[in-house]
Amino acid sequence: MAGPTDIIDIGVNLAHRSFRADRRQVIERAFAAGVPTMIITGTSVAVSQEGARIAAEYPGRLFATAGVHPHDSRNCIENTLSELRRLAANPEVVAIGECGLDFNRDFSPRPQQEKWFEAQVALAEELQMPLFLHERDARQRFCEILAAGRKRVPAVLHCFTGAREDLKTYLEMGLHIGITGWICDERRGTHLRELVKEIPTDRLMLETDAPFLLPRSMPAKPKAGRNEPAFLTYILAAVAACLKKSIDEVAEATTKTAREFFRLGNDT
Repeated sequence: MAGPTDIIDIGVNLAHRSFRADRRQVIERAFAAGVPTMIITGTSVAVSQEGARIAAEYPGRLFATAGVHPHDSRNCIENTLSELRRLAANPEVVAIGECGLDFNRDFSPRPQQEKWFEAQVALAEELQMPLFLHERDARQRFCEILAAGRKRVPAVLHCFTGAREDLKTYLEMGLHIGITGWICDERRGTHLRELVKEIPTDRLMLETDAPFLLPRSMPAKPKAGRNEPAFLTYILAAVAACLKKSIDEVAEATTKTAREFFRLGNDT
């Protein structure tokens, strides 16, 4: 399902092991489907390094974030921040993150999550780089840390799946919102089909979070269930249908927003 207008996938885990065997083909399929620009998510120092390496192979088309996911914060060490700072100096790195809090799974102790979230917010402010954020079942503490540390840099809440109250809070804080294939899931994403109407188009961006969250609206799903950036077109179609706007209109608006947010310029 190729869209008539190019779109940007703001969050794809191309450094994930499931893409090792055919990553180049996955990227080429995305290009062919009308997704010429992708931002590779960094979730640890090692993954951020790999993401930056992959992005450097496609200058001006692939970019990366550098950060530590709350799940991995238990593995942070003394030089973690200096490594992220070094990575952030690379031209292909366009944001700090994925960082935040996850009190749902608690794969890392909460004090560790909070410490390294605070540190990455401070790093983004120091470098004046956007933040790529994660929050699950931790809204109050997440907002406290973000409000205390974030002063001037833009921030996007990646993979928003929350309730209206959550959305209202994040929009009032000035956050951008990333929408994934969750909106295509008739089992658990139907509430997003109403909430997406409340997101200003200049703060709305699209992402696959591949290889996760395969859009269930696909008529023919891959047997392995692996999501790919090429499938961003299904998310675009779902959002356009919810907004009662054309696919072209939503593609143009979300692409413009992503380019401005990540300071990507105009060339793909």
